Amino acid sequence: MSKTKIDGILSQFFGPDFQIGSYVKGEIIKGHGEIIEMRRAHDDTLLFSYPDADESLVKIASDAATQAGKQWWAMAAKDRGRIMYQIGAAIRQEIDNLAFIECATANKPYNDARGDVTRVAEMFEYYAGWADKLHGEVIPVPTSHLNYVCYEPLGNVMQITPWNAPLNTCGWQIAPAIAAGNAVILKPSELTPLSSMIIGLLIERAGAPKGLVSVIVGYGHTIGQAMIAGADIRKVCFVGSPMTGRHIAIAAAQRCIPAILELGGKSANIVFDDANIEQALRGAMAAIFGGTGQSCVSGSRLLIQETIYDRFVADLALASAKIRVGDPEEQGTEIGPVNNPKQYRHVCTMLEKAQAEGAVVVAGREPIPEGAGYYVNPTILNGNNEMYCAREEIFGPVVVAIPFRDEADAIRIANDSRFGLAGAVWTNNVARAHRVASKVNAGTFWINGYKSIHVSSPFGGYGDSGYGRSSGIEALREYSEVKSVWVETAENPVFSFNYGAGEE
Repeated sequence: MSKTKIDGILSQFFGPDFQIGSYVKGEIIKGHGEIIEMRRAHDDTLLFSYPDADESLVKIASDAATQAGKQWWAMAAKDRGRIMYQIGAAIRQEIDNLAFIECATANKPYNDARGDVTRVAEMFEYYAGWADKLHGEVIPVPTSHLNYVCYEPLGNVMQITPWNAPLNTCGWQIAPAIAAGNAVILKPSELTPLSSMIIGLLIERAGAPKGLVSVIVGYGHTIGQAMIAGADIRKVCFVGSPMTGRHIAIAAAQRCIPAILELGGKSANIVFDDANIEQALRGAMAAIFGGTGQSCVSGSRLLIQETIYDRFVADLALASAKIRVGDPEEQGTEIGPVNNPKQYRHVCTMLEKAQAEGAVVVAGREPIPEGAGYYVNPTILNGNNEMYCAREEIFGPVVVAIPFRDEADAIRIANDSRFGLAGAVWTNNVARAHRVASKVNAGTFWINGYKSIHVSSPFGGYGDSGYGRSSGIEALREYSEVKSVWVETAENPVFSFNYGAGEE
């Protein structure tokens, strides 16, 4: 069923003879490398297989981006904005097709996937409004000069996106980059490239130059590394694990290319005894179990004040046992399977290590159900912050519940982590809420809520959660060169003869 429907959708976009390959300048370019398999996580059946891209694509994609980028920047800013708004409209028109592709390949419940499509359309619409507002400023320098600052595109940028949210991260990265005038070479995960390929096509259909966004299909350690090493790119944006992020940053630094890194998290979700317990319970479940826990901002460390710890954990276990786990294509499914066999094995291994270390599974369903597919049930572990399961990402529907004494203890535990991506606090004490928010080291922090994220607000992390920001106006700055222009206005200017001043 899945494969037949996917074939039909892809044929609508790319023609009846469609084969998976890289989408560059309006064409599919088939690879010639190792065969890559895309499997359905529900039952481990094969969806597709295709050959990895080869290094000949580096020059093709690079040249296409350079040519299209020049055409794009030559347009009036208002015209770029109108095209970007049309991209959003084109995405909205394909909501059913895109949602099914995302559901079947990223293993997201269908309704969740529909929400992602709407959000991606909004990303392009939001940055469409910025296209003619990315203006500079005049600096009142203490001389006779008129000094103004303007923002120009970097040129070509490379973006590498993960398998857990391929459609969402595709739009999240591309929209600000092209709004700032750049061309994009996108390398999605080899496990989930299809929705990104469709977005690349829709961008061109909306009127953008062919080659403005190329979608490279293949492995990160082959074509991804080749692109970073050899393509004409001025910045790399990577979304994924800290370990891979380090390799990406090193490879970029060897060419003196900056990077934006959106990496992992081990976010602390803090519940005080004066919180609205019912809301905090619902929030705790959404924080970790939504998306099968495969989210970098998941509230994977649940810090609960010791005065309510036992009751809160017991209530959470009862509520979590009612979550409907199953085939993401079926109506009513709330949590689908883990995306791929490698990640499934990692989650299983982390659960084994946690229990060997002394973490206790709270009563409820068995964490690993019997049967086909990469399923893990919502799981709560009684533990402490010194355990390996509380230090490292599990990236699955598993939360470590940790008791704390008071405010100072909660903040200490929350900050006792190499990560700093997100966090939250649940309390009815307004002053405490703001104190905790100011003291927890995290790029995004929620008060009496969780996972509220919008393209208009900056997103990024502290520490091993990465650096740089990839949304809001901050993202436009990330994708811009800053130029300072000095205009002498004095009738008889005085020139300094202190040559070499300021040089090293």
